[in-house]
Amino acid sequence: MAKKRAESTKAVEKVEKPKADVSQTEHSPSGQPQINIGMFGHVDHGKTTLVRSLSGKWTDTHSEEIKRGITIRLGYADVDFYRCGSCKGYDAYGTTEGCKGCMGKAQFLRKVSLVDAPGHESLMATMLAGATIIDCALLLVSAAEECPQPQTREHLMALQILGVKKVIVVQNKIDLVNEEKATKNYEQIKAFLKGSEFENAPIIPVSGQHGVNVDILIGTIEQVVSTPARKLDADPLMFVARSFDINKPGTKIGKLVGGVLGGSMTQGQLKVGDDITIAPGYEVEEKNKKVWKPLQAKVEGLMTGGHKVDVLTPGGSAAVLTTLDPSVVKSDKLTGAVVGHPDKLPPVWYGLKLETHLLERVVGTKEDIVVEALKPAEPLMLNVNCAATVGIITELGRGTISCTLKLPVCATKGSRVTISRRVGNRFRLIGYGIIKE
Repeated sequence: MAKKRAESTKAVEKVEKPKADVSQTEHSPSGQPQINIGMFGHVDHGKTTLVRSLSGKWTDTHSEEIKRGITIRLGYADVDFYRCGSCKGYDAYGTTEGCKGCMGKAQFLRKVSLVDAPGHESLMATMLAGATIIDCALLLVSAAEECPQPQTREHLMALQILGVKKVIVVQNKIDLVNEEKATKNYEQIKAFLKGSEFENAPIIPVSGQHGVNVDILIGTIEQVVSTPARKLDADPLMFVARSFDINKPGTKIGKLVGGVLGGSMTQGQLKVGDDITIAPGYEVEEKNKKVWKPLQAKVEGLMTGGHKVDVLTPGGSAAVLTTLDPSVVKSDKLTGAVVGHPDKLPPVWYGLKLETHLLERVVGTKEDIVVEALKPAEPLMLNVNCAATVGIITELGRGTISCTLKLPVCATKGSRVTISRRVGNRFRLIGYGIIKE
């Protein structure tokens, strides 16, 4: 593995470093994370273990996740990146202020949020929700299995469809194979990526379980992924990926706190005390017709990077403490909603007209299945922003479809919508659409 490490280091050093970004050095270690890094890949390829190796946090905390050993909901963990000025190469990178090489003091680079997405085929909608709020993706591939596995292919295609530009491939579990098998797996990864947008993506061999080559991975992230420019003067928009009640059972009424919304800001700023609207909101019946009403609330508190803040800006995962009744938000009831200032949110759609772009082959299956033409009245799973809904096709056009939605979505015109159809007993990714009207 020493030879493999040297080859990877040499390959990564060829990557052009981004121009210096002032925002990377002006934030303190206790500040807000500046980017979201998503963890993607086939089930049991070590995403959650790598998150723990980087951050020290185990993101599978739900009882079913612990029992089944897989990620079910999106998990989050924040980590600080440091670089020692006295050490050379990738040995200089780490996650602590104390350098493990020379024992000196390392310089803080930036704080990042790690978003742990599930790899199981039945949880594709949750994975797509995670992909919409990231700036960079780590695609994990187990060195102990043949590449590509079904969800490896599906996740890579989803990242491409959603417009994610920065992808780093992590060849994980190198501790379980010898050098010959690791090299063969590496060649399989290269062949898998050939012809895709990520053909030249760095491939870093690591062992998440033992922390091997984590320094190279951090150094690669720092070289490849710059902090993007943020639209701080735009109307604030936040995509909700989680919602929950943090009150313990038996809490007295006078001590109850409002519901919490977790997700990521995409533009603008939210401040403590702001009035906010959450759309689509909640379902009511008016004149024998079901409609959705936006929720109104006030920002009671903001958390990001493990600390309370007065102002929330884009970058990293965040939690918004609101005045909402806890029962409204518990168990991720508001996942997929959009948060912003009153009368400043995108429209709510009960039906969509989509300009469709279908793939040639269904992804996520071991069989080679051609994507057939869409059919009238066919149910499709549609994902936009962090929302998942079912659309029933009502009209077919040349390169377009119109559909009614089982659950409305809040999104801007021109947004990308991933399209999945039922193949066997699972929804499989078959393409994407652009919201026309």
